[in-house]
Amino acid sequence: MIKSIPEWNEQEYLMLSLPHEKSDWNPYLEEILQSYKEFVKAVSEFQKVLLIAPKQSDFENFKDIKNVEYFKCDTNDTWIRDFGAIDIIENGRLKALDFTFNAWGNKFQSELDNAVNSKLFKEKFKEELKKVDFILEGGSIDFNGEGVMLTSSHCLLNENRNSHLNKTQIDIKLKEIFGLKQIIWLENGFIKGDDTDHHIDTLARFIDKNTIAHCICEDEEDEHYLPLQKMKEELKKTGFDLVELPIPNPLYYEGRRLGATYANFVFINNALIVPFYKDKNDEIIAKRLSKALPSHKIIGVDARVFLRQNGSLHCSCQNRFKGLR
Repeated sequence: MIKSIPEWNEQEYLMLSLPHEKSDWNPYLEEILQSYKEFVKAVSEFQKVLLIAPKQSDFENFKDIKNVEYFKCDTNDTWIRDFGAIDIIENGRLKALDFTFNAWGNKFQSELDNAVNSKLFKEKFKEELKKVDFILEGGSIDFNGEGVMLTSSHCLLNENRNSHLNKTQIDIKLKEIFGLKQIIWLENGFIKGDDTDHHIDTLARFIDKNTIAHCICEDEEDEHYLPLQKMKEELKKTGFDLVELPIPNPLYYEGRRLGATYANFVFINNALIVPFYKDKNDEIIAKRLSKALPSHKIIGVDARVFLRQNGSLHCSCQNRFKGLR
C-alpha cells in the first residue's frame, strides 16, 4: 500500500541547497546568504537542518547556528524543492523517490542538481533511493495526506515536461506512484515572475486535510486579479475549506516584477515559516494562518532577495520526513 505524505507530518530534516559563487546568485551572493541564514536560524529552533553546498567554505556563514548538518555536493542551483527526493509511505515504511529534473522544461543547466539525490542517499543517508522515470518537480504538487493531490495543468501537462503522455496517462501514473484517489487539476492562476510554468506552491496549498490556502488579488487593475478569481471559483467547487492569501503589492528588481506569493510557506515541526515582503499584507497573512493553524507557531522570514531568482522559501527547501525506513 502506498500513501502520499502531507508536509505537516513530523520531519527529520529540512534540506537546503546553498547559493554559491558558481550559481546565478553570484552578483548578490552576500545578500542571499544573509537571507538563507535568517531562514535556517528560524527553522533550527524547531528541528534539524541539512545544508548542501559544493565546498566546505560555503558553510562558514552557518557555523554559529545549532541543529545544522552539512553535506558537500556539487550543484547548479538552489531550488531543491524541485530536484530533491520526495518521500512516500510504502507498506508502512518511508521510501524516497528520485524523479527526473529537467530544470523546468530545459530552461537551465541541471545535470549537477540531477545527481544530488544519488550522492546524498549513498553517502549521507545510506539507504535505497527509488528512481522514477518521469519528469516532476516537488513544487508542482501538493498533498492533503488523505489521497488528494493539488496541481496545475499548465505545469504538469506542459509539452516541456512529459510530452509523450496525455492528461489521462499522467493522472493514472501519478495516482499509482503516490497512492492517490483524486487529483485536483487547476486550470487558472499564475504569479508574474514565476518561471516554473505555474507551480502549485506559488498558488494554492493544503494546510490540513480539509483546507486549502490560496492566493487572491484585491486590486482589480492588477493582471493577477481575474486569473486568481477564476482559480478561486475552481477551488470553491472542490468542497475543501478555503483560506484566502492576498498577494502583496508589486515588488520589482531592476525593472522586473518579482513573483511574490504567500503560498510559498514552509511547514516545519510545530511551526509554519511564511515568506514576508515588507508589505501591509504580511501581518494579515500571519493572522489568517495563525487562526487556521492554532497548533503551529507562525514565523515570518524576509524573502525579498529570494525572489530575484524567481523563487521563495518553499522552493528553496525539501522535507525529509521522520519514521521507519
